[in-house]
Amino acid sequence: MAVGRPRGFDRDTALERALEEFWRHGYEAASITALTAAMGIRPPSLYAAFGDKRRLFGEAVRHYQRTHGAFTTRALAEEPTARQAVERMLREAAVHYTDPAHPPGCLVISAAVNHGPDSADVEAELRALREAAKHAVVERISRDIAAGLLPADTDAEALGTYYAVIVQGMSRQAQDGADARALDRVATLAMAAWPAEHP
Repeated sequence: MAVGRPRGFDRDTALERALEEFWRHGYEAASITALTAAMGIRPPSLYAAFGDKRRLFGEAVRHYQRTHGAFTTRALAEEPTARQAVERMLREAAVHYTDPAHPPGCLVISAAVNHGPDSADVEAELRALREAAKHAVVERISRDIAAGLLPADTDAEALGTYYAVIVQGMSRQAQDGADARALDRVATLAMAAWPAEHP
């Protein structure tokens, strides 16, 4: 047992609580004092188990992607067409981003909106994850174009970027108080922009 670690310390539970603190307040505003209070541990336990705040955040982001944020990857992998995958992604975002069981919106979208120069690497990490998510949508659309399911002149890059913008806006709206029903209506309108599919 590491020095400073309290009896009964549950690393996974502590990580989830740290994740929620970062999710609710963002990277910079989540102080060590606030994090350790949320995690139910003392600072020495945080450093012993997770390293420093930056490494804790990186691990929290990876945990988020495996759990709360995994619905986007599942939709792209499991649905038979890009249209079905994107629609599922948007409709599930409406539900997940407004679930009262956790902070609203998406951690990867909002955790480093405002940051100082000392946290530029945090924003770079999250930007890379957002770009990777967008690229996954573009790739899924490109596969359907190649398969003849979408018109050959479909702009996969622009279409994928459009839906990335929609997802980011839905996250912000959830943080501003929009409910799942309102965001689901946004998803319906957004899907009206989808190109006519070939039979």
